[in-house]
Amino acid sequence: MYSSQVDTKIDLGSQLPPPKTSKLEQWMKSNEDKALQLEQFISHRKIIRRWNRLSRFQRSLVYGFIVITVTVIMLLYTSQGENAESKNKKKMEQDSSNNSSLVMEAAVNAALIKKIVSDTEIIERPIFTGPSNARQFAVVESFKHAWKGYKEHAWGHDNLKPVSGMAYDWFSLGLTIVDGLDTAYIMGLNDEYEEGKQWIKTDLVFTKNKDVNFFEVTIRVLGALLTNYHFSQDSMFLEKAKDLGERLMPAFSSPSGIPYSDVNLGTRSAHSPEWSHYSTTAEVTTVQLEFRELSRATENTVFEEAAAAVSDKIHQLPKRNGLVPIFINPNTGTFLQHATITLGARGDSYYEYLLKQWIQTGKTINYLLDDYLAAIEGVKDYLAKRSSPNKRLFIGEFSTGSETFNPKMDHLTCFLPGTLALGHANGLPDWHMILAEELIYTCYLTYAAHPTFLAPEITHFNMASATEDMYTKAADAHSLLRPEFVESLWYMYQITGNNTYQEWGWQIYQGLERYAKVDNGYTSLNNVKSEKPIPRDMMESFFLSETLKYLYLLFADDRFIVDLSKYVVNSEAHPLPIHKN
Repeated sequence: MYSSQVDTKIDLGSQLPPPKTSKLEQWMKSNEDKALQLEQFISHRKIIRRWNRLSRFQRSLVYGFIVITVTVIMLLYTSQGENAESKNKKKMEQDSSNNSSLVMEAAVNAALIKKIVSDTEIIERPIFTGPSNARQFAVVESFKHAWKGYKEHAWGHDNLKPVSGMAYDWFSLGLTIVDGLDTAYIMGLNDEYEEGKQWIKTDLVFTKNKDVNFFEVTIRVLGALLTNYHFSQDSMFLEKAKDLGERLMPAFSSPSGIPYSDVNLGTRSAHSPEWSHYSTTAEVTTVQLEFRELSRATENTVFEEAAAAVSDKIHQLPKRNGLVPIFINPNTGTFLQHATITLGARGDSYYEYLLKQWIQTGKTINYLLDDYLAAIEGVKDYLAKRSSPNKRLFIGEFSTGSETFNPKMDHLTCFLPGTLALGHANGLPDWHMILAEELIYTCYLTYAAHPTFLAPEITHFNMASATEDMYTKAADAHSLLRPEFVESLWYMYQITGNNTYQEWGWQIYQGLERYAKVDNGYTSLNNVKSEKPIPRDMMESFFLSETLKYLYLLFADDRFIVDLSKYVVNSEAHPLPIHKN
C-alpha cells in the first residue's frame, strides 16, 4: 500500500505556519453616539478608498441612516422648543411617545446598517512596486519582450506565432492581452497595462457569431476581467465581466444543468462539442470560482447559483474512492463510466477547484472539503505509485473500462504539489504535505532529465526492473511552456519559505531563455530531449498569464505579494478575493 511508503519525509526545509487570515476593519462601533461615530469614520485616512468600494446598496443604507438621524434630532429639538404650558398633558404624552418611537426606529435602522457594514468585506487593493531583485527584473524583461513581439505582430488577436511573426485566432477575444494584463499590473508595467486596458475598453466585444469553449473563456477572460477589476477598481472591467458572464450563462441550459462545452457568445446559445455528446469533467467543474466572484461583485446571485449547482450535482454522483471519470453527459448528468481517471488532462482542475472553492467561501461549504479529502485519499491509494529503480513517487492513470493502471503522468499533474501544500496550509493533514514534497521533486526531475531543462508534455515511468525511472516517448516530447510546475514551486515557496524552490525555478527560467526565446517572443518546442529543439511557432496566452507570473512571484523577496490568506488563485493564475461565506 502506498500509505506505508510515505512514512519518510523529504527534508526540503522548515515549514512556516499558515499565513494569518485578514480581518476587516470595523467602521461603526456599538454603544457610541452615532453622530460622533459617523464623524470618526469620515475622518479616517482611508475613507475615500473604502467608500468607493461599498456597493450602491450599502451606500444607500448609510445615506438612509444619516437622513433618519437628522430627522430624529430635528423632531426632538422642535419638541423641546415648544412651550410646555401651551399643551395639555395628553398632547405632551403623545409627543413623547412619538419621539420615543422615532428614536427606537432610528436605533433599529442604525443597528441594521451596522450589521450589514460590519459584514461587508472591504478588499484592500494590493500594492505592487515592481521587481525587487535581479531575478525578478529578468522575468519582467522577458514579459516585455513577449508583449512587444505580440504587439508588433498580433495585436488584438488571440495568440502570436513568434517564429513566423504571424497572428493566430482561437476565439477572437484578444486572449494574450486580456489573459496577461494582470501580470503586467503585478510587475508594475504601467505602459503595457494602460495600452492593454485601452484595448479592452474599446475593442473587446462579445457579439461575434462564433463558438468558444465555455471553460477556457471563463478561466482566461472572465477570471482576468474580475482580477483586473479588483486590482484597479475600474468599473469598466466589471461591466465587461458582467456582459461576458451573461453571454456564457446559456451553457447551463442543458437538461441536467451540467454545462455544455461550447457557447456562441453572439447568439447566446450552447451545445455539446461536435466530436462528442459529453463535456469534460474538469471543464464543467472549473468555472465556479469565477462565476461566484461575478455574483459577489455584481450582487446578482444567478451566476453563483448556476455554477454552484454543478458542484452539488457532481457531489451527489457515485465516485470511485473520491475519483471521477473525465467525461460527463450534460443531458443525463452522469459520468461516462468507462472513461479514464486521471489528474492530468480533462481531470486535473476538478480536484483543484474542490479545495479552492472551500477556501474562497471562508471554509463554510463542508461537502467541497469532504469531496476533496476523499479524492486525495483515492489518489494515495490508487494512483500514487513508485518507479524503479529509485522509487520516485508519481501519479498515474486508471482505466475504469479495462481496470488497468497506466504509469504515465502529464505535466499538467504537476499542479498537485501546490494544491496539496495549499490544503495543508489551511489545516489539512500532514501527510498531504509529505506527498507534495515527494511529488514536486519528481516533477523537478522531469525537467532536469533533459538537456533543455524543460519538461515534456507527458512522462512515462518504469515500475519493473529498469535502469532508468522515467522515459519520454517521441510523441510526448514537446513542450508548450506550461506553468503547472512553477505554479507548485510558488505555492511551496510561499508556504514553506524554502529557497530550494526558487533555485529550481531559476534553472527552468534559464532553460526558457536559452531554448524558447526567439526574436518576437517565446515559442513552444517540439522536442525537449534535443539540444537543438525545433520550435512549434506558438506562444500561448498562459505563458504570459501564468508561467511568467508565477516565476516573478517565486523570485520575490517578499513572498506574500499575492497573499494566499487573502486571495485564491484561479486555474489561469488570476487572483480572486477570499470571502467569509
